Amino acid sequence: MVSRTELANAIRFLAMDAVEKAKSGHPGMPMGMADIAEVLWRDHLKHSPTQPLWANRDRFVLSNGHGSMLLYSLLHLTGYRLSIDDLKNFRQLHAKTPGHPEYGYAEGVETTTGPLGQGICNAVGMALAEKMLAAEFNRPGHTIVDHHTWVFLGDGCLMEGISHEACSLAGTWGLNKLIAFYDDNGISIDGDVDGWFTDDTPGRFAAYGWQVIPNVNGHDPKEIAIAIDTAKKSDRPTLICCKTKIGFGAPNKQGGHDVHGAPLGAAEISAAREYLKWPHAPFEIPADIRAAWNAEEAGKARVAEWDQRFAAYRAAFPQEAAEFERRMQRELPAGWTDHVAAKIEQANAKAETIATRKASQNAIAALAEALPELVGGSADLTPSNLTNWPAAKSFTGEGAANYLHYGVREFGMAAIMNGMTLHGGLKPFGATFLMFSEYARNALRMAALMKINPVFVFTHDSIGLGEDGPTHQPVEQISTLRMIPNMAVWRPCDTVESMVAWAEALSAKDHPSCLIFSRQNLPFVARDQATIDNIKRGGYVIRDAASPRAVLLATGSEVELALKAAEQLASQGVAVRVVSMPCTNAFDQQDKAYRASVLPAGVPRLAIEAGVSSFWRQYVGLEGDVIGIDRFGESAPAGELFKLFGFTVDNVVAKTLSLIEQ
Repeated sequence: MVSRTELANAIRFLAMDAVEKAKSGHPGMPMGMADIAEVLWRDHLKHSPTQPLWANRDRFVLSNGHGSMLLYSLLHLTGYRLSIDDLKNFRQLHAKTPGHPEYGYAEGVETTTGPLGQGICNAVGMALAEKMLAAEFNRPGHTIVDHHTWVFLGDGCLMEGISHEACSLAGTWGLNKLIAFYDDNGISIDGDVDGWFTDDTPGRFAAYGWQVIPNVNGHDPKEIAIAIDTAKKSDRPTLICCKTKIGFGAPNKQGGHDVHGAPLGAAEISAAREYLKWPHAPFEIPADIRAAWNAEEAGKARVAEWDQRFAAYRAAFPQEAAEFERRMQRELPAGWTDHVAAKIEQANAKAETIATRKASQNAIAALAEALPELVGGSADLTPSNLTNWPAAKSFTGEGAANYLHYGVREFGMAAIMNGMTLHGGLKPFGATFLMFSEYARNALRMAALMKINPVFVFTHDSIGLGEDGPTHQPVEQISTLRMIPNMAVWRPCDTVESMVAWAEALSAKDHPSCLIFSRQNLPFVARDQATIDNIKRGGYVIRDAASPRAVLLATGSEVELALKAAEQLASQGVAVRVVSMPCTNAFDQQDKAYRASVLPAGVPRLAIEAGVSSFWRQYVGLEGDVIGIDRFGESAPAGELFKLFGFTVDNVVAKTLSLIEQ
């Protein structure tokens, strides 16, 4: 009979051999956590290698993602479509096994991890999604949503501030299906962590409201199993603190930082084979060990049992069953396109002059009518962001709800939203001031990298914030958000553009969106239907003239300025075109003919946006001009600031005439 030690050693040697072949990687963590992984994956993890997207599977998150060979080894051994050749191709170009786990590369990888701390926060989002969906769909005698989220994490994840944000919320929300294993090996890249990490980690998590199981021997399967059984019975999230030895099994390097992030070398691997009594060649797994690991049949049985339960649920609650399936398949509801068109038409007919943050709130309320999976939230700025709506119900940890109060935790909010999106069944959005996108930025980048579609809402978008001063006045943020690959950034100018921006963001399948709104009122702009249809193309002609002598490009609050300047220029006999460009990312994806029809060659261009000017050079060229802000703001009433920085009709007119006269 194969022993647990031999099963764990299969992970250790696959990790050692893959890192050695690649000549780079992190063997220490996989070797140190192999015993924990063996107990969890063989005895507790509810999954199906042949149906990796099964809705009721447990989610496993490797927050300490540098130890990616642990996950790849587990997926290979349990029967996922990850071959031994894929493991041999570790860290190579176009491999399914990149240096850190990447969502979408290999089945069974639930999220991209690498930036430490974000994996545990994604896991909080996954556990939150499970709890919210269970409250919405489960019925007495019919439990169709019932699974755990498991996390491996290390010292680095706990040192990153984001873990404080999300784990605090996990305790407040009572996410009892969230179970995390802390790899307490005392080592980081620089060496023994006693010099820079002396936190009372068990005390910290107990203070958050977690159940904490301390001092578990991470190399003793019996202790690990008892800890897991205890965790599964808790009404709170659980942190299992496992004492481990990094690089366990490498006789001359285990327990030290040299084994953390470098190949062990042929001599040490040979010594490990002797030390652990593993006589097999590199990448060779004996048939009996492979058979003991394989989870294909067990997974099929789990899915079959759940399918029976779901069939009974469907018979009793056909509407709920159809809705659950639609959501888990990530499909928009029937009639969505018609609903959106009707709401855009209504916004156009209403012709309101309001702040776009208020237009955003109206759009949320209108579109939520047809989108029951929508879950909103704000980082303690709901009255300012205007992200609640009449049907919003705050989540308190129990019962069906669709609105989250994240507190002042912008980074944690964004990473939790990523986890909810990855879980499926919910469509989250979350909000803060645009200035504080800086705190959330790395989670935004991760959403774009993973090609997932959460919606990030940012209000108070410019020096129009006024008296709060430069600490709260965004200058470079809009442009830098646009520079994130695969991110759609919308900055609408009125109610109709706001409705279109929301509709496009909620309809997106393979990218996240940033929606940027004003605090101050912005005037409604009248448009015909053809013009409205072009809004979703990201840039369009909002006011035209015969044989224009210049093109004025603007976004958000500056579109009003461009339109007024165009009127004044027309009164002087100077014809100009005004282009509203609410989403440069969408405009850039249009075909060349359309882009040329909006921005004709040979006509000088002036861009106007209350932010850094350099971004707009790609549209106006060196011969064009930009009215922007290339310094930090001031504390003063908004009207005075716009004058100070040249955002006036007279300045736009003067700049335009200067361009024409060149």
